[in-house]
Amino acid sequence: MKYKLVFLFFLSLSTFIYGQNHAQYADSIRKVNDIPEISYAVITADKILEINALGFHSTALKDPASLTDRFHIGSNTKAMTAFVIAKYVEKGKLKWNTKFFDLFPDLKKASKPEYYAITLQDLLSHRGRIQAFQGENDTIVPNFKGNSQEKRNQFGAFVLTLKPVALTDKTKYVYSNAGYTLATMMLEKVIGKSWEQLINKVFNEDLKMNVKFSWPENQLAKDTWGHSFENNKLVPVPSNTDYHLDFTEPSGDLNLTLQDYIRFIQLNIQGLQGHNNYLKASTYKIIHKGVEEYSLGWFNSYENDQDFSTHAGTAGTYYTLVSIDRKKYIGYIIFTNSFSETTVNGVRLLMRKLKKDYTN
Repeated sequence: MKYKLVFLFFLSLSTFIYGQNHAQYADSIRKVNDIPEISYAVITADKILEINALGFHSTALKDPASLTDRFHIGSNTKAMTAFVIAKYVEKGKLKWNTKFFDLFPDLKKASKPEYYAITLQDLLSHRGRIQAFQGENDTIVPNFKGNSQEKRNQFGAFVLTLKPVALTDKTKYVYSNAGYTLATMMLEKVIGKSWEQLINKVFNEDLKMNVKFSWPENQLAKDTWGHSFENNKLVPVPSNTDYHLDFTEPSGDLNLTLQDYIRFIQLNIQGLQGHNNYLKASTYKIIHKGVEEYSLGWFNSYENDQDFSTHAGTAGTYYTLVSIDRKKYIGYIIFTNSFSETTVNGVRLLMRKLKKDYTN
């Protein structure tokens, strides 16, 4: 018992020292790389080893950072959309190998034959050869009419008329935001509810989080402003700016606090450890490691004999990065409210430092 108490004391002391050092390091990274706000956390399945919020909501408004701040998480939305879909796969509403055109036979005639065999898993793991729709050199999208779900359905039908992306011997997948719209169409079809309704059901009603759509509201309350990089300068972007993701919202358009996102990542860590929670442990295994290189909302990365699920996210005004050590079961999360080359470099430096210190 005495040995155990001494061990726990030194573990707590080392974590405290890490926290102090990392806060100083993170703030220096923030200042050098001109990042208005950095919030970060290091977590296990049931503990927060350290957490911090540093900086300001905006370059123009010096409201101090806090742990209640909300961040747009960009493509880290993909893992949350895959999580929702996984719940309904467990319920038997869909299967990972359900074919898209089994649910939408009416779209088959106008679609390219190369898409005929694509499955739900293909779409979530970017194996469908669907065009990317990442904002650069995208095909011009028609001005669809209707509510969000109706527009997604029209967009999905349009995407399937486009030429598939060619694969090479070196590429096993083509990263596609539009593929997540098609996967979401499958979910909406069998459940009879919109993606927005299902996100609210799973995360807000069932898991008691506070997940919202699009950018954090910063006009009616003090909260983070995203910052775009224009003419070599960060420009704060108000939340009432006209903005949409061209009908690919399920791939990248949620916002939440760091503390709620921690809860989501802890569920994943618990599942990777073999524990059932909201999803079964076997489902987490499929989500994270069911497909090589990119599974269902997660990149598989291997560094120095280490094993990670990782993903970054941005829609051009925030940048977030998360990594889960699948051997040590430690999660690393970094949220920022800007997007530029220096933001990305600063976040990567902080992530490297955190991993190094907790791995050694």
